[in-house]
Amino acid sequence: MNRHGFTLLTEKILHEAGGTARLWRHAVTGAELLSVSNTDENKCFGVSFRTPPADSTGVAHILEHSVLCGSAKYPVKEPFVELLKGSLQTFLNAFTFPDKTCYPVASCNLRDFYNLIDVYIDAVFHPRISEDIFKQEGWHVEAPTPDGPWAYKGVVYNEMKGVYSSPDSILGEQSQQALFPDTLYSLDSGGDPERIPDLTYAAFHEFHSRYYHPSNARFFFWGDDPEEERLRLLAAALQDYAARPVDSAVPLQPRLTMPRRLELPYAAAAGENRALFTVNWLLGERGDVHQALLMEMLEHVLEGLPGSPLRKALIASGLGEDTTGCGLETDLRQMYYSTGLKGVAPADVQKAEALIFDTLTDLTRTGIPAAAVEAAVNSVEFAYRENNSGRFPRGLAAMIQALSTWLYDGDPLAPLAWEAPLTAIKDRLAAGEKLFEAAIADNFLNNAHRATVVLLPDAGLGARREAAEAARVAAVQVAAGPEARAALTEETRRLQAAQTAPDSPEALASIPALGLDDLPRENAAIPRAVAQWPETALSHELPTRGIAYATLLLPLENVPDRLAALLPLFARSLTETGTARRDYTELGALMAAKTGGLGADPLLGVVRGSRKTVSCLSVSGKAVYDKLPDLFALMTEILLEPQTDVAALGERLRQMLLEARARLEHGLQAAGHAAVSARLRARYTGAGAVAERTTGLSYLESVRGLLRQLETEPQALLEDMEDLRRRIVARPGAVFDCTAEAEGLALAETHARQLLRALPPARAGGRGDLGAAPLDLPLGEAFVAPAQINYVGKAANLYDLGYAYHGSASAILRYLRMGYLWEQVRVRGGAYGAFCGLDRLGGTLVCSSYRDPNVDDTLAAFDGMADFLRAFTPDKAQLTQAIVGAIGDLDAYQLPDAKGAQSLARWLTDDTEAARALMREEILSTTPRHFKEFAEVLATAAREGAVCVLGGPKTQAAAEAHGWPVQKLVETQGTAAE
Repeated sequence: MNRHGFTLLTEKILHEAGGTARLWRHAVTGAELLSVSNTDENKCFGVSFRTPPADSTGVAHILEHSVLCGSAKYPVKEPFVELLKGSLQTFLNAFTFPDKTCYPVASCNLRDFYNLIDVYIDAVFHPRISEDIFKQEGWHVEAPTPDGPWAYKGVVYNEMKGVYSSPDSILGEQSQQALFPDTLYSLDSGGDPERIPDLTYAAFHEFHSRYYHPSNARFFFWGDDPEEERLRLLAAALQDYAARPVDSAVPLQPRLTMPRRLELPYAAAAGENRALFTVNWLLGERGDVHQALLMEMLEHVLEGLPGSPLRKALIASGLGEDTTGCGLETDLRQMYYSTGLKGVAPADVQKAEALIFDTLTDLTRTGIPAAAVEAAVNSVEFAYRENNSGRFPRGLAAMIQALSTWLYDGDPLAPLAWEAPLTAIKDRLAAGEKLFEAAIADNFLNNAHRATVVLLPDAGLGARREAAEAARVAAVQVAAGPEARAALTEETRRLQAAQTAPDSPEALASIPALGLDDLPRENAAIPRAVAQWPETALSHELPTRGIAYATLLLPLENVPDRLAALLPLFARSLTETGTARRDYTELGALMAAKTGGLGADPLLGVVRGSRKTVSCLSVSGKAVYDKLPDLFALMTEILLEPQTDVAALGERLRQMLLEARARLEHGLQAAGHAAVSARLRARYTGAGAVAERTTGLSYLESVRGLLRQLETEPQALLEDMEDLRRRIVARPGAVFDCTAEAEGLALAETHARQLLRALPPARAGGRGDLGAAPLDLPLGEAFVAPAQINYVGKAANLYDLGYAYHGSASAILRYLRMGYLWEQVRVRGGAYGAFCGLDRLGGTLVCSSYRDPNVDDTLAAFDGMADFLRAFTPDKAQLTQAIVGAIGDLDAYQLPDAKGAQSLARWLTDDTEAARALMREEILSTTPRHFKEFAEVLATAAREGAVCVLGGPKTQAAAEAHGWPVQKLVETQGTAAE
């Protein structure tokens, strides 16, 4: 079959994707198109290129950023940003992998979808990629004056400095490189900050010319848009191209005959004595879909649950704090497996390494328990059938899956057609084959192609990196004569002027945009029925593919504030310490075998209008309808039959706290923007205070204290845990919520009623004070970590300052985030990201930056929002853009389980349909006058706001200059073994 210059290569009804898949090839250029037609309204498009790097200068990554900075058809500075400002997109981004670069978009609005496609196609094939763009997105020497100080700047440069500040990120990158010493996978496609300044503009431009050609492209479509139009659109885009040979093949790594071992430093705080390590094995090619699925199940067998044998052995050994390694990696041509431990004393690394091999050997000798096999098979099968990609469009997840074989000239449909290999594996297991034991022997024990990578703490590394960077810049400055210095200073000024210069109205008009008439005037309703049993029960009838999502909410109103820090540990303990009937290994296996997941977490919110704290323990699980009896039986067991073995309970709590400490120390540093934002919110609402004390910087300190308490007063901690149980697990005030089809809702109701009747009739303790008040924190705070970058935050509560919410704030703040802040903090400042948002229910406005080389300049940018709005009068196009973007945020696409969860949250916080309808109408009615009025609100916030900064030397210097109190993020003494 031939249509629009495309020849049909393959056609298949793909039940797993809910439609028909066709693989086409463009007759002239050889470009391939995988077209999946189904009923998914969240339409997805992507174009991907093989982009093998030749070095670690980050050329592929810098180019990924740069091609979205204007094109022939759309000659604005950043079409990407213009689209983000005013589109109904459900996804708009780009990714750099070690061997490919992908440009996906998604939208539920057909016109918007076509607009996004048109801009992206022109961007990748006809980008401007001027030298200014290269300098802005990649790197340049910023020379404010001829005499200095000079510095390296660039968005990717600072992004990768952030990556290289994370030991986990470094370990992951080095683990991959160690396994592939002879191929492109031995390089960092994202860019090593020490190598990025080696990249020239000529090499950057040549990389695009070489690889961004249709003959090297793979196009992808997914959703309910007409396939005929897909072919027509691509045919028009490719009509001026001829075929061209592109040497972009990804070679195979030859098998090593001897294991490798690497020891490398990571930047640590003074006194830090904890190492990280991984053991890594090269596996077979990703094109073997059967083997890939088998290894996915084996990963679950080994480490998928707290009680899985390899994870359990590593944690229970006491040699470290938490497991590390990416597990099974399937995005490259050859798969690999990575596992290890963090928080290890350097002297104990070899013991922990030997433990991995001893555990794997024991599993091959004694066999894997049938319960563990059942748990792994069910968990993997459930995940594939549910196809819950979260915030990612399902089409994007499918595109990445297809590329795992397609990129290497394999069958792109093979990874999507998982039903047949799944059945084959289940049949072989049913026949008694020891598939997983054999896989352990073949892939791990008898596989000489492995590498051990050890990261050792080096308290001086951060300072040496800073000094080396400064010396390199100084050498450039010294080598330049007076004329060259003056020229570079002028070049810096010219670049900054170009970055701040507005696009012409004619250029902006070229960007395809939606109008207000394209927007729905009403909010999309989420079905919700409320019943009294007498307990309150909510139900949401939605198409869930035969899966019920059930949640039991237990109020925390009897919990005293002094026990807040124990809430996350208590929540985890329900499913991770075992019960009176079974230990945590058996419990975890049973949960995985019978459900799609079961867990508990604190749920917090603010009641609209009163700012009262809503706090519950959310016990939630999901299961196919015929397994609902198992799900509710397990819920009953974890709530009413707690672990009675005091010694086992105490040891598990210690292990869980060590894991929490390790995850917080690394996670809070890697996501510093979220950490400083949570810290700032804690100043203004009780719910924010509880969130900070249970997930944020305060919680890290509490975890350290709980570990000390467990060593000195274990009985007191166990008594507090039991006190929490008595205060929380009871019937009064309980709420049940379920999202499913009608059949599932009816089945869930029967079992939920039984569960509620089984709960104790009363709660212990008097009424608590959890979340009764915000935290009393300094107006300025700094948290110092061994990092090369900073995360800067500033916040104020607008309701405290007299502001009454109006929906126009959503449009205004979105325009500020994607306009003013983007230009000031990202484009000019070189940070990777800048954010601002208003909590409509609580009133807190938070601005933050991500992987930021600056501190004071960013705070000045936040404070400058008011002056910007005072001088800014949006024209009709800009106003429409702001409104469209705000409505797009309001109407963000959600899968059924997320819709049900959001409806529950709205009910809990009294966020009524009437209030939301008013908000939508106010957004749609935003005028220039609202921008001016909001400027005065922001001016007050700038004067009254609080600051929190997390980062390295610049954070420390800013704290000293401003007199902010300083706390160290990373604890420096001791290891898990000590």
